[in-house]
Amino acid sequence: MKKYVPIEEGDYYLTPEGYRCFTEQYHLKRGYCCESGCRHCPYGFNKQNLKKK
Repeated sequence: MKKYVPIEEGDYYLTPEGYRCFTEQYHLKRGYCCESGCRHCPYGFNKQNLKKK
């Protein structure tokens, strides 16, 4: 079961389209890569190559 990570200030921002975009700060706090190709992934996942760097 995945742990609940509370969202705090600085964990995300809203894009011009109105979507929530999680920052590197949030991804590090979460502690793992979801392999979804997140914009600010600190784990080096490259969705185009479907592998970790």
